[in-house]
Amino acid sequence: MMIAQDQPALAECRLLIDPSSCGAWNMAVDEMLLEWAAEEGGCCWRFYRWDRPTLSLGYFQEYVDRREHAASRNCPVVRRLTGGGAILHDAELTYSLVVHGEHPLAAKRHRLYRTVHETLIEALAELGIAATLHGTRANHRGAEDASFESRGSPARDRPPFLCFGRRSNEDVVFEGTKIAGSAQRRRRGAVLQHGSVLLRGGPDAPELAGLEDLSGKAVDAHRLVQVWLEALSGRVARSWRHEPLSERQQAQATALMENRYECAGWTERRQRDFAEIPKVVLTSAGNIVTIRDGD
Repeated sequence: MMIAQDQPALAECRLLIDPSSCGAWNMAVDEMLLEWAAEEGGCCWRFYRWDRPTLSLGYFQEYVDRREHAASRNCPVVRRLTGGGAILHDAELTYSLVVHGEHPLAAKRHRLYRTVHETLIEALAELGIAATLHGTRANHRGAEDASFESRGSPARDRPPFLCFGRRSNEDVVFEGTKIAGSAQRRRRGAVLQHGSVLLRGGPDAPELAGLEDLSGKAVDAHRLVQVWLEALSGRVARSWRHEPLSERQQAQATALMENRYECAGWTERRQRDFAEIPKVVLTSAGNIVTIRDGD
């Protein structure tokens, strides 16, 4: 299925296909890349997985609310930089995209959601799975839309705890069931968008069904990466540049992981100033040095 290309694509985009890692590292790398895009005007598409079932909270969610989800109580938890509902990362594929703020991809947040999700729909079609966007109206309300399936219930003003229990017009669904969603964060003009594609359900979120459960087709994550990159070409990038994290970027991500994403002050209370994030600098001699103000 070909989807009309209605906007310019990036001339070149950095590409990272990372191994499975812990939740704190995954979130730290995404934030580090957002800073990189803001400072250097770059763009990067990243695929990654999680090395154990992990619950990620949306930025605005209350930590205590995780107690309502009994099945995931024994899973480690991290807090994302982006909003939205909680995600149980297990049998799924996660992506992130960072772009500088001057590119047309970053100009309208709804368009960026839609562009990325349409390429996923195209990729799934190559695998014989007919997914669609949840909403078809011309006036989309965005990935944080409160058009929940629970409308009409006593708790209709409170969104479901899990992201995959929520619905927005730009979400990707299969036969009415959400199988992919995304969220954004903007900083100094640059945009981070990351999202999850649910491949299979699991014991830590038994109420959710993934692509394999719904379609009856086996979905190999590596194959999905290949066909998705093909669909992204021409929409998000004209070409891809394989470029792993530099030594300095690894040090920056490590500082973020140790001083934010592994800390209870961030995870439980969204405290941004509970610990200073060290600065990572490259000296004239080519050495990586981590410093704090006052050193």
